[in-house]
Amino acid sequence: MSPDDKDAALLPRRFDGKWALIHRPLTNIGAHVWMSDSPDLEHWGKHRIVLQARRGSWWDANKIGLCTPLIETPDGWLMIYHGVRMSPAGCLYRLGLALLDLNDPATCLCRGKEWVFGPEAPYERQGDVANVVFPCGCTVGADGDTLRFYYGAADTCIAVAESRISTMLDWLACHRAHPEHGI
Repeated sequence: MSPDDKDAALLPRRFDGKWALIHRPLTNIGAHVWMSDSPDLEHWGKHRIVLQARRGSWWDANKIGLCTPLIETPDGWLMIYHGVRMSPAGCLYRLGLALLDLNDPATCLCRGKEWVFGPEAPYERQGDVANVVFPCGCTVGADGDTLRFYYGAADTCIAVAESRISTMLDWLACHRAHPEHGI
């Protein structure tokens, strides 16, 4: 799809008979997370913003984008997204959480006010592109709760981190952003 578009994931089931794609086009209004619908996986329409990059000094104020495919939970679609903040030393990539409605993923129920994972180890802070953690895939364990996400570190190596989906949902419930701060 145009314009320049990346960070895309197709949801694994239809909504009102249409496929849903979560993606991040680069437009003249910024780099936000969008959703588009398709009846046939070829023709896309009903493009709308699902999650906006915040303004000001937030950790995700410059641009945001999808990381791993969304994870279906009883509470909604758990989205791990990256936020980019410009600093005098360059871009800093960190991860945040948001929860989309289970039956209408174009509706963001909540998002965290803080980031949950950022570059700390030397291999995440130093490399081809410093200060970057960027997951692209994940696996859910046989218990349905253990989450392993595989991420690029400083664009130099690949690493794995582990958490629990239940822990992430609990954290999100306690660290929700206020509505005036972008849900």
